[in-house]
Amino acid sequence: MTDTILVVDDERDIRLTIGGLLGDEGYLVAQASSGSEALERIDESAPELVILDLWMQNAEQGFDVLTRIREEYPHLPVVVISGHGNIETAVRAVKLGAFDYIEKPLSADKLLLTVERALSFRRLSAENQILKTRSKSASVMIGQSRPLAELMRKIEAVAPTPASVLITGENGVGKELAARTVHLLSQRADRPMIEVNCAAIPEELVESELFGHEKGAFTGAAARKQGRFDQANHSTLFLDEIGDMSLKTQAKVLRILQEQKFERVGGVKTISVDVRVIAASNKDLEKEIERGAFRQDLFYRLNVVPLRVPALRERPEDIPLLADEFLSAYARDNNLGSKRISRAMMDDLRQRPWPGNVRELKNTIERLAIMTPGELIDVDPAASGRPLPPRGATRGPAENDDYMSLPYRKARAEFERIYLLRQLSAHDHNITQTAEAIDMDRTSLHKKLKALDFKDWAEGK
Repeated sequence: MTDTILVVDDERDIRLTIGGLLGDEGYLVAQASSGSEALERIDESAPELVILDLWMQNAEQGFDVLTRIREEYPHLPVVVISGHGNIETAVRAVKLGAFDYIEKPLSADKLLLTVERALSFRRLSAENQILKTRSKSASVMIGQSRPLAELMRKIEAVAPTPASVLITGENGVGKELAARTVHLLSQRADRPMIEVNCAAIPEELVESELFGHEKGAFTGAAARKQGRFDQANHSTLFLDEIGDMSLKTQAKVLRILQEQKFERVGGVKTISVDVRVIAASNKDLEKEIERGAFRQDLFYRLNVVPLRVPALRERPEDIPLLADEFLSAYARDNNLGSKRISRAMMDDLRQRPWPGNVRELKNTIERLAIMTPGELIDVDPAASGRPLPPRGATRGPAENDDYMSLPYRKARAEFERIYLLRQLSAHDHNITQTAEAIDMDRTSLHKKLKALDFKDWAEGK
């Protein structure tokens, strides 16, 4: 995609000279002769870089324009030029957010070098955002089950197209991660995906968040604000929980999907964008349509390609892969050392219903990693804080293959720990009954429990 550069100068000859120089290098050039016109051109042409003459009428006006650009378009680099500057002016411009400062008369070589550096900086910033997005999603869309393979097949088919996508599924299944995957496999992956949680924004601020607002549009609107549709130009906008959006806002979103145009709150100027919309909801939108809470025409616009993310209980064979990935990542990020899940514990995880889906599994694994002092995770602390044996385990701990890879002392310690926990559970956590059942003195059992760091048990809690 060819970079667009906006040249702002009140001298026509200078604009033409800089424009011709940049045009010869293959850049697209837009021009403005004043600060107010510059802000309008930014809306229209969405440039990757602004070259701003600081002294059009006076320096203060130039500084005002620079400040407005940095406030409203924080990711847009600005190279300041001036024929009346000094060291103090240059320092002030850089402190206000200018990428660089060049004195007139301009050197063609220096200007082109600065432009190249500024654009490279912008690209690196965008790539950093993309890498952060990828790192968030890389460890979750994991699995070998048929439902997940079918979902990935559909994602790979729709991602390269401009089609709108509607993602449905229960809470915690990974709808946001599916949206990121669509974006990262699309032709817009060189720009960051913009995300909006429609359920988390107060109703009175939704339109301002999506479409932006003009200065003075409402109480507290001290400056023009760029909305999410602006930010997502030439990229992807992910509208999460769109079922919680008001009918009034739905009508405006429908218009953008149809025309790729909108107005800011309090504004009259129509802004054109190129935005791909991916929406998600855990609600049954067809039922929402029946009760008048969701627009049918918007549903059809969004539902060009429907994607349903399966619940975790529909793909239990993926649970070990997910659990191991979550455990490795959490242990690594928090310096917990090596951690692993026993076969009995993994069987228990596979049998659970997981109403909270992948999110609940991730939280459970993190809790187990924190609460298990040793390397082997073989029990799950109950809500009361008492360790419980894995459900569905039928073999004794000595028969568990997990012990075969441990040194003798460590294997014996693990055996002792699990044996005592299961005996305690079998006798309703009563220490006296447990001591009698295993033919062990009650005082000795107390000492053993303390040695194994089960102080709550030793104190009879």
